[in-house]
Amino acid sequence: MQRPLDGKVALVTGASRGIGKGVALALGEAGATVYLTARTGRQLDAAAREVARFGGKAIAAICDHRDDAQVRAVFRRIQAEHGRLDLLVNNLFPAGGDLRAPFWELPPPAWDDHAATLRAHYIASRLAAPMMIDRRSGLIVFISSTGAASYFFNVPYHAVKAAVDKMAADMGRELRPHDVAVLSLWPRLTKTEAVLARPDADELASRAATPQFVGRAVAALAADADVLERSGRAIPVIDIARDYDFTDVDGTLPDW
Repeated sequence: MQRPLDGKVALVTGASRGIGKGVALALGEAGATVYLTARTGRQLDAAAREVARFGGKAIAAICDHRDDAQVRAVFRRIQAEHGRLDLLVNNLFPAGGDLRAPFWELPPPAWDDHAATLRAHYIASRLAAPMMIDRRSGLIVFISSTGAASYFFNVPYHAVKAAVDKMAADMGRELRPHDVAVLSLWPRLTKTEAVLARPDADELASRAATPQFVGRAVAALAADADVLERSGRAIPVIDIARDYDFTDVDGTLPDW
């Protein structure tokens, strides 16, 4: 049976766990060939095997996105092996724990780590764009946050998410004449490994979505021939679910 993303090639960064893994699973379920990147291999290989079980073709590529040479190597590999890239999902998130403190008490690396992810998103998008422009088709998605517009975590996180949304808007403007779309997505509470490890995990899980719910939003957008009409926007994932009429894996919508 034909699936909506059969024949499509996707790259999901930071895909060994959390939302990145959920996105990769949903893309595999929709039929895509999915390249997954992460800095280490064990969890990444396990995620790739799970994507394959969902019906997609999964390719694990160890990559430290702080190293431009490693990133370029991943894109060269995709070009050599498939000659196309239809979808890039920028999902990197810095490690470092829950640093909920006023900015004057945060250690400087709290800023550096978040800013490094912003640069990594930029470099990956810069490398993806020519591959998509050549085909006059493609979609770049940034996994952002309502933190771009509201306060709930810390200053570096919020500042970088706002920058991600602005970058998506401006990239969308520049790529529109080439028929390439760029979007920023706002998930909310999601059952990532970090959330499920919290002491209040049971209460949080009752209101949270699975990572695959975010992935289904990405898959729906990637399958939409008119996605360019949404380009440049930051869109809550729940709005995507309502527009495209899909649910989480249990058949419900999360209590967001």
